[in-house]
Amino acid sequence: MRYHNSYLAKAKERIGIQVRIFSWAPISVENVYEQVVRCTQQELILPGVNLNQSQISPSTSTESTTKTVLFVSLYGEVYERLYNLYFAHPTTTGEMISIYKPTHKERQQTDKQFHNYKAMAEIWLLSFSEVFMTSSGSTFAGVKPWFLQSSKDQNIPNPPCRRGVTIDPCYHGPPNFNCKTGSTGDTENIVRHVRPCDDFNYAPAIKLFD
Repeated sequence: MRYHNSYLAKAKERIGIQVRIFSWAPISVENVYEQVVRCTQQELILPGVNLNQSQISPSTSTESTTKTVLFVSLYGEVYERLYNLYFAHPTTTGEMISIYKPTHKERQQTDKQFHNYKAMAEIWLLSFSEVFMTSSGSTFAGVKPWFLQSSKDQNIPNPPCRRGVTIDPCYHGPPNFNCKTGSTGDTENIVRHVRPCDDFNYAPAIKLFD
């Protein structure tokens, strides 16, 4: 609550970004940063910047707006570069962009309870986002996200991201037992509105669709 009230509550638009790198879709941190920038700017999630100018002072225009980005990731370098991009250069729209990262852990530590407390707090803070961007295969939900496309060859996918079609998260490992037949079944055909995840093409991952 203290973090929300200090950094997020007064924003005119809250944008959540959650980034992970999975072993089944390896990509360099450098390319992840470039992918985040391309996605946010191509889809007008964040404005572009004028790299030929330095940020001198906040815009005094009455039309300028403020977007606050909550960046959640183990990869601090991606955050640092995104933060410096908008700190050092003015946006092409005159908007003021603030970027925050609540924790600065460089590796997952699920064996430590305090680490899990912080992760839960970040999930809660992300739930206030009006716009949300996340890595493919994410189990976060609440609004229709923009998914960063999974890399298949270490390169930045084209397009870098696409819009999800449902607000529901992907269930990576659901039970696939058909109680009626008493055998393993095709989970997506057992229950209505259940289909394979649109962002995670590994069976038997499923999610809810309208």
